[in-house]
Amino acid sequence: MKNVKLTLEYDGSNYHGWQSQNNSLAVQDVVYKAVFKLTGENVTINGSSRTDAGVHAYGLCANFITNSSIPPERFSFAMNSVLPSDIVVVKSEEVSLDFHARFNSKGKKYRYMIYNSTFPSALLRERACHEVRNLDESKMQEAAMKFLGTHDFSSFMAAGSVVKSPVRTIHSVEVTRDGNIINFEVLGNGFLYNMVRIMAGTLIEVGYGRIKVAEVENIILSKDRKRAGKTAPAHGLYLVKVYY
Repeated sequence: MKNVKLTLEYDGSNYHGWQSQNNSLAVQDVVYKAVFKLTGENVTINGSSRTDAGVHAYGLCANFITNSSIPPERFSFAMNSVLPSDIVVVKSEEVSLDFHARFNSKGKKYRYMIYNSTFPSALLRERACHEVRNLDESKMQEAAMKFLGTHDFSSFMAAGSVVKSPVRTIHSVEVTRDGNIINFEVLGNGFLYNMVRIMAGTLIEVGYGRIKVAEVENIILSKDRKRAGKTAPAHGLYLVKVYY
């Protein structure tokens, strides 16, 4: 019996998020089918994150228990031979039997990509959020710094969410521009439902002046979702890395 950890890169455009659900195709379903085709085993695929429909990943992690004779480090080659081209196993390895991709996670890094230009990009239409208004990335960076530390992030949680606690710790934030591309990267010990997308939506409004930099701290303290910006579109979001 072996516990195999997978690191997955995928384009989420054609999937209803990571997690399996009725009447929609999820990345988890496709990964399960690939493992079943190779091993004939009805395994449970544990994922590190429940990414939304349309969200992409550079490094989502998953694990499963198997009795297969395939060496753990060779699962990446075997699975990539049967997976569709928009899902790739970039690494497979054996981990301890008590490892769980979700419960053992210590932190995650996300990136939100904004295409800031008068006209949209044909090539990035499902990879970045198009924003026509000119954004001031320096103000966005200044505002993003307000997220650092441990806070109650209720203002940045989707309405109707049920969690034990809305308190999360943000370790680092960075807003950078390269031509028309603005990237917002955030590393934290965990994230609430739609939290990064609401952060990004709020920073966009800071960038064009609708929300003042100084207001962001008050938005956090208010614990009021209505005070924060709109939820930015899913297709601009990437899960970059999971930390263990």
